[in-house]
Amino acid sequence: MSRYCDQCGKARKACLCASIRRIPSDSDVIILQHSSEVHRALGTARILALSLERCTLLVGEDFSQCDALNALINDEHYQCCVLFPSEQAHRVNNENTWRDVNKPLRIIILDGTWKKAYKMWQLATNLHHLTMIQLPLDLIGNYRIRKAPTANSLSTVEAGFHLLRLIEPQRDFSPLMDAFDAMIAYQIAQMPEGVFERNYSDSNRA
Repeated sequence: MSRYCDQCGKARKACLCASIRRIPSDSDVIILQHSSEVHRALGTARILALSLERCTLLVGEDFSQCDALNALINDEHYQCCVLFPSEQAHRVNNENTWRDVNKPLRIIILDGTWKKAYKMWQLATNLHHLTMIQLPLDLIGNYRIRKAPTANSLSTVEAGFHLLRLIEPQRDFSPLMDAFDAMIAYQIAQMPEGVFERNYSDSNRA
């Protein structure tokens, strides 16, 4: 028997399935996950994929010739966009003037370290013509068991949560954060006494 849960992908002793709650949305979410992230203990893309009723998770590195992805982004019934920070990206806010109100959204999120996500973006030339969006700069990440380069660095599930709550404010996406917090609490509980406070708390408050 595999030591990983077949559903959430975590080690069976760290299984998150009991914390997952299914959430409807008006928007589709497509997660492009770098293959090196699949079995990371601290990965959060799977939380997003399992929680959202309208979510597709694709694994790889070069998605330029991915038939499944190309079929999704070429569907003219949807407005497809990519969550990726750049000078051309539109800021997601209460106005969202970049939206085509006549079409539902199909949002692509890249899952990987910044270096890997950037490489994925470079390779995925099939995405370069799509609308690019980015989150507000004042968001603060709570991934306190991983040392982040900046205070506003977000995990994949945090990015998805903030994006969806801004686009669909009428819906409650808080179960995403509940599952995220459950994962963090489990990981902290496995650390020897004092390790979290010594190695993570001070650096993430800085």
